[in-house]
Amino acid sequence: MKRYKFTISGNDYDVHIRDIEDNIAEVDVNGTLYEVNIQGEIKTTKTPRLVRKPVEKLPGEGQIKKSASTGKHPVTAPLPGTILKVNVSVGDVVSEGQNIVVMEAMKMENQVQTPRGGEVISVKVNVGDTVQQDDVLIEIG
Repeated sequence: MKRYKFTISGNDYDVHIRDIEDNIAEVDVNGTLYEVNIQGEIKTTKTPRLVRKPVEKLPGEGQIKKSASTGKHPVTAPLPGTILKVNVSVGDVVSEGQNIVVMEAMKMENQVQTPRGGEVISVKVNVGDTVQQDDVLIEIG
């Protein structure tokens, strides 16, 4: 907070007031830390303290909800962008991690890969289409 230099009876003291909380000041004098009790009027700090209640979770909150599997696994767009190339068509068999779509997002070409293997059930996009984040590109069964 504040630094002071004192000379008392010919001795030099380098004093650094680090923190004042209520009527207790944390003071560093020549490298030694002291807690000093302040007598008199207590000034309130300009910065308010944030006091929060503990977060109480509702029953069932924070648990992962699993949806029923329909047999279809969507491959979604990781970012908003434009489709440059579709590497698969309906009926193709793909393996996990295979590049199936090339899209331009943020002026970069991005390879969209399959999260799992299977047969391509439907292709929801064409070359030149603009997609938003999490739009379904392809469904794999």
